Amino acid sequence: MAVPRIPHEPTARERQGLLRAARSIAIVGFSPNTARSSYYVATYLTQDTDYRLYFINPNAAGREVLGHTVHASLGDLPETPDIVDVFRRASDLPAVVEEVVGLGSPAVWLQLGLTNDEAAATARAAGATVVQNRCLKIEHARFHGGLHLAGFDTGVISARKTQR
Repeated sequence: MAVPRIPHEPTARERQGLLRAARSIAIVGFSPNTARSSYYVATYLTQDTDYRLYFINPNAAGREVLGHTVHASLGDLPETPDIVDVFRRASDLPAVVEEVVGLGSPAVWLQLGLTNDEAAATARAAGATVVQNRCLKIEHARFHGGLHLAGFDTGVISARKTQR
């Protein structure tokens, strides 16, 4: 199944279709530091999905982390990933999107807190789907019945004030 190309901010149903159609994901800005959110997302994807995963970080290139070799750039990958999941500063997004567009990846996923309308417009103009300000791990777990894996619905994470 081909990864859909959606010319607007995808709805929940469209994001679900995107995740179901994808076979490979590259994580740009992956960190081997276990305290970083990119490591947490990579751990989830490694353990709970069948995606072919690629980790991108020029400072950790060549290292083996979570059973995967870290690559210096998207251009070093053996295939064009279906989704490029980005953990970079908002100011870095235009350059990352240019690299994604040059590669021809069908989707760019900007993690929680990341939005850049100019970069998104560039990607969409090239035919790529863009998801902004959403965690790929949370969305995947939500669509696959695994939110409890993130601490949701377990009492570990709660919006309720605890009584003392």
